[in-house]
Amino acid sequence: MFRSALDALRRGISKTAAAVGGGLRGVLKGKDLDEDLIDRIESTLVASDMGVRIAREVVDEVRRAFRGGTAKRGSDAVGILKERLKDRLRGSDLSLAKVSAGPTVILVVGVNGSGKTTSVAKIAKALKDEGRSVLLAAGDTFRAGAVAQLEVWAKRLDIDVVRGSTNADPASVVFDAAEAAIARKADVLLVDTAGRLHNQEGLMRQLVKIRNVLAKKIPGAPHETLLVLDATTGQSAIAQAKAFGEAAGVTGVFLSKLDGTARGGSVVQIREELGVPVKLVGVGETPDDVEPFDADRFVEALFESLDDLKE
Repeated sequence: MFRSALDALRRGISKTAAAVGGGLRGVLKGKDLDEDLIDRIESTLVASDMGVRIAREVVDEVRRAFRGGTAKRGSDAVGILKERLKDRLRGSDLSLAKVSAGPTVILVVGVNGSGKTTSVAKIAKALKDEGRSVLLAAGDTFRAGAVAQLEVWAKRLDIDVVRGSTNADPASVVFDAAEAAIARKADVLLVDTAGRLHNQEGLMRQLVKIRNVLAKKIPGAPHETLLVLDATTGQSAIAQAKAFGEAAGVTGVFLSKLDGTARGGSVVQIREELGVPVKLVGVGETPDDVEPFDADRFVEALFESLDDLKE
């Protein structure tokens, strides 16, 4: 599903690639490996928000190969890094849920400012482009601007949206949307939720209530719960993900604003720390700027500037 072009991914992670691949280029090009260079590789990975533990474990593979005499040059180190990172990111089902009968319900959660509502629009357009009928639920009733924003997107994309009044009970809006999705035989019900902060217990309870309402109306719903994380927020995104995972049963991550940061290494940390895959990445501001995450393509794009390292 979704369009998938390597060029789009390259553009989207250009800042991270410059920080990682570009940073390593000056360190490794034309040089023999030594312990100091290996330490600098580790520091470069840590700076991309890959996480200290993960960076150390990945670089330890380079260190062992160097000490064992099988890694001598910069290109040797890059080859090892690529394979170890791909190994850590592979192995998950990255496709979005799709049920055979009744509407597939995709619940989208995340904090204010994460790009959640825009991400909902991107998902909606991609699903519509596949030929699937989509209904939007404006469950972020606590912030009038969020409903208005979703309605603007819905009109632009020619997709219907179910909304309530400002400060209405979000669960009641979602209930109405679920009934509408069933009546209209929609393929997908895409639910936007309040941009709740991860330390606000009351709002988290509201999220649980929404899940319960959906489960009563549509068997197995929500079938997918996507957490939108702002790639530019670094380590705080991990704390958000853990809190939402407990309250919402997150099944996948939409990493937004990946094109605006040099810290895209958080993709690896999210996968490792949470056991939840990054399924989609936002690589620009238009509705088309969404890509399915692909481990091999991501890693290759990350290190592309090092492809010409010479032995």
